[in-house]
Amino acid sequence: MKNPGPPSFLLSMIFISVLVETVVADPRSHAVELRCKTTLEHNTTIFVPHYIATMDILGNKTGTSGFGVANVGSGPDGCYGLAQCYGDLSSLDCTICFSQARILNPKCYPHNGGIAYLDGCFLRYENYSFFQEFTGPGDKAVCGNTSRKGYGFQKSARKALLDAAAAAPDQGGYSKSVMRVPGSRNESVYVLANCWRTLNINSCRACLDKALASMMGCLPWSEGRALYTGCFMRYSDTNFLNKEQSGGRSKGFKVAKVVAILSSVAALIIGVAIGVHIWRHRRIQKKRRGAIDVVKMAKMLHDSSLNFKYSTLEKATRSFNDTNKLGQGGFGTVYKGVLPDGREIAVKRLFSNNRYRAADFYNEVNMISTLEHKNLVRLLGCSCSGPESLLVYEFLPNKSLDRFLFDPSRGKALNWEIRFKIIKGTAEGLVYLHENTNVRVIHRDIKASNILLDSKLRAKIADFGLARSFQEDKSHISTAIAGTLGYMAPEYLARGQLTEKADVYSFGVLLLEIVTGMQNRKNETSEYSNSLVTTAWKHFQMGTAEKLFDSNLMLHSYNHNDDINEILRIVHVGFLCMQEVPSLRPSMSEALQMLLKKDEQLPAPTNPPFMDVRTMELSDTCRYQYPLPSTSLSIATVSHSSFNPR
Repeated sequence: MKNPGPPSFLLSMIFISVLVETVVADPRSHAVELRCKTTLEHNTTIFVPHYIATMDILGNKTGTSGFGVANVGSGPDGCYGLAQCYGDLSSLDCTICFSQARILNPKCYPHNGGIAYLDGCFLRYENYSFFQEFTGPGDKAVCGNTSRKGYGFQKSARKALLDAAAAAPDQGGYSKSVMRVPGSRNESVYVLANCWRTLNINSCRACLDKALASMMGCLPWSEGRALYTGCFMRYSDTNFLNKEQSGGRSKGFKVAKVVAILSSVAALIIGVAIGVHIWRHRRIQKKRRGAIDVVKMAKMLHDSSLNFKYSTLEKATRSFNDTNKLGQGGFGTVYKGVLPDGREIAVKRLFSNNRYRAADFYNEVNMISTLEHKNLVRLLGCSCSGPESLLVYEFLPNKSLDRFLFDPSRGKALNWEIRFKIIKGTAEGLVYLHENTNVRVIHRDIKASNILLDSKLRAKIADFGLARSFQEDKSHISTAIAGTLGYMAPEYLARGQLTEKADVYSFGVLLLEIVTGMQNRKNETSEYSNSLVTTAWKHFQMGTAEKLFDSNLMLHSYNHNDDINEILRIVHVGFLCMQEVPSLRPSMSEALQMLLKKDEQLPAPTNPPFMDVRTMELSDTCRYQYPLPSTSLSIATVSHSSFNPR
């Protein structure tokens, strides 16, 4: 007899408990710092599959217990990993935080180790067993500088930090402390201390003692973090702590709340049980259909003109020789190749190799092969029958925009006329993706390194590894969070709800980078240093945006004043695209019209996300010389978003 499964009462209880936790909890998945080793991988073709397998194991473990260690392989190409969520995160929030950490770590490629500190979790990988380490050369405190606190706060903070550090070793490595500031109305100090579970009590205590000493140096600032090899500490005047997930009155309150809800919605209990049964049945059928579809797609591609023999591509790239390497991203390495007929191609070798999900790969190829536009890199085909997954694109000799934009010497090739054409071409490509009648596509990873340049420096959007098709009858796509920090829209990063406005936001960041020649905090994840967006917004408000312009912009300029006004307009359009509220952002077709119709008046943008208090205190009046609405910029509402650009 088959197991009938859990009773309807239990199913409903799980359903409602998860719902309650989802509403009140915070995964704290914004990055504090990413540290990369300086040693290169010994053998990429061996290490990368080991790394991917290690991350898969850690993902499964953290989703169930909030902690995991893993080891795949041995020797210089082995991969050891440790992931841990802090003690106040639920399993759902832990999964979200780990997913964001997993997006960060590939930025360390091709080095053989990386450490990602997030405010809710920690992820580290190396090619040796580091699980007992609790101190290291990179250990430090990262201090906030948003506001200075008085003596009362400092005294309470010291006491709360001492209490948390003392209690954690005897409580499984985790503790928190909340202390009211005497003489104040509602001010308190909030502290969290957490050791990695691989450490014994003595190692945990030693790590926290060192972290505590460094954290004391952050006072009198209102916030500080200690990023140590074996532990993490944080204090703040803002309550960042989640409610406990188990134990004590908190648990009793949650159970009582759930029971009360269940007793009043008996009909819902039955409905949920039936719904779960139907969902399971449909899921099984969908899996069966999916397996059949994958086989069909594989056969279709194998028999079509899109299919390349693996041996042909291996020979074209000289066995993926490093001398043919064009670059790499979070999902694959790209090599230049020459086919037997003399055609030059770009071959993307996916990191996931045989672990890459077949359905995702075939669906991606099927989707991209239907797209054809002058500002999109053309997919020539793929290899789906060899030992790993390969994508074949047209070869573009000038590679990616970032190679020019962020190099002062190469940047001289991009005067304002060329940069405007790149902006226009990128916008036209995005309009095509978003408004294509056959299949609407959200790219999800618009950034300078994914804008390739042909021989005439014309823009072509590349790398559709994260792209998703979008149906007309859907308001958004609910999907796992993926992309590049600094370019990801806050509503997508926070809730995983994806619309075309996420690409619009990324495009806005790209406009600032093209104008300034600076990257939006590429190598720095600390929330305490200004991003390009924050700095540019400050200058935009003060009417001094010209101070940020790339010196290469005005090379060969014949109409200096007209060019300056046009560049200021581009900055303005960029901030309209980056507004914190998605509905206020223009569509890509509207943004394109703003770029082209230079005499039309632009609305005033509201503030972008991630603004700090100092930025918000600036005057909200713009003083540019080109036409603007008479209304001043409203920045009365300060953004307290927890997510920070890269």
